Amino acid sequence: MIIDTHTHLDFPDYKNDIDEVINRSKETGVEYFVNVGTSVKSSAQSIELTKQYDQIYASVGIHPHEASKVSEKDWSLLESLTRQNRVVAIGETGLDYYRNRSKHDDQKRLFRRHIELAKKEKLHVIIHNRDASSDCLEIVRSYNGSIKGVVHCFSGSKEIAKEFLRLGFYISFAGPVTFPNANRLREVVKSVPVEKLLLETDCPFLAPQPKRGKRNEPSYLTYMVPVFAELYNLSVEDIKRITTHNAKNLFGIGQTETKGKIAYVIRNSLYLNITSRCPNRCVFCSRETAPYVKGHYLGLEKEPTIEELIKAIGDPSGYDEVVFCGFGEPTERLDVLKSVAKYLKVKGAIVRLDTNGLSDLINGRPICGELKGLIDTICISLNTNYEEEYQKLCKSSFDGKAYTSLLSFIKDAKKFIPDVMVSIVGMPGIDVEGCRKIAEELGVRFRVREYNNVG
Repeated sequence: MIIDTHTHLDFPDYKNDIDEVINRSKETGVEYFVNVGTSVKSSAQSIELTKQYDQIYASVGIHPHEASKVSEKDWSLLESLTRQNRVVAIGETGLDYYRNRSKHDDQKRLFRRHIELAKKEKLHVIIHNRDASSDCLEIVRSYNGSIKGVVHCFSGSKEIAKEFLRLGFYISFAGPVTFPNANRLREVVKSVPVEKLLLETDCPFLAPQPKRGKRNEPSYLTYMVPVFAELYNLSVEDIKRITTHNAKNLFGIGQTETKGKIAYVIRNSLYLNITSRCPNRCVFCSRETAPYVKGHYLGLEKEPTIEELIKAIGDPSGYDEVVFCGFGEPTERLDVLKSVAKYLKVKGAIVRLDTNGLSDLINGRPICGELKGLIDTICISLNTNYEEEYQKLCKSSFDGKAYTSLLSFIKDAKKFIPDVMVSIVGMPGIDVEGCRKIAEELGVRFRVREYNNVG
């Protein structure tokens, strides 16, 4: 399923074949659209479309091009539209200093009115920003984090994207991301966490490269998704799932997943989520605040049995590897881990364990020897090169015993497991080179995990 978060299906371009356009979109997996208003008339038409098509939601707003023409009557009518059913956002609004069809002061004034309306109606904003990043950011910053939304059809720099992300915004890119000469834009895409990415066409404008110069439509997202998959080193299905979750989370469209998965796929690896228990409460872990990883909901109502896990795994031969890594510490259920790993090895699977390295304390005995022949790769969270800092970051229930036990576990793992790697989260203030030195001294591989990028 895909969600096109920015369409203009109310435009005259679709007056003769909108049914066909929507049917083609369904066939390519586009389940929902946000039809975005650009004037009072367009916003009203967007709402009418929501009454005709279950797939369509509306956003109401007045484009900055029209800022110098907006009357109080226009604004009053727009305000009344925000209370209609299936209106999920305010916009598009913002600033456009490229075309300059309205005075800059008028654009800024109208932009602020949209933001105030969004706050009043508890809706998010869809921002149009073209050649006006400085003023646009100044206005958004002035609301001190009280507004959220998406900057659509992004064409700015990495630095501008980073600032919008810091302010809590999602970012979407349109068809130009597929153009052969759009290398700079694709580098900007890679700087945006996939958890903050939305899909959009901005149809009828900006068709992707295979349809360049033609009228755009939501089904053409199928030309864009593979580009994002390549840029993020994810699968097409990953991009579809993650961006759909992002759109649902932002706009409240459709139903979000609330049944915890015990087996889930990212790229071509199968992950096993066998427990939510963990002795640590790491400051960078989203388990308790947002139990999603790459669009998969991992909150468990109960811990799965061995039989349930094996059934969920099915035939593991098609995966690059099977990874014990959910929202808890897998060695909290060591017997289950070993039984399932034994099944996987009989089936010829490559097995990896991601762990916090505190299993000896959890189980009251050294356990690495018990993993011999069951685990091919073990990735152990080192997180820091200082014992005092470890407790601040990880808030372990084992307190002063944790870091010493962790280092001992790494040494033991080398004796029994073919491939041992330690990792840290690249948070500000972490001594990466100090951690790398520990890995070198222990003779194990070293990896820096990207901060706020789980999975």
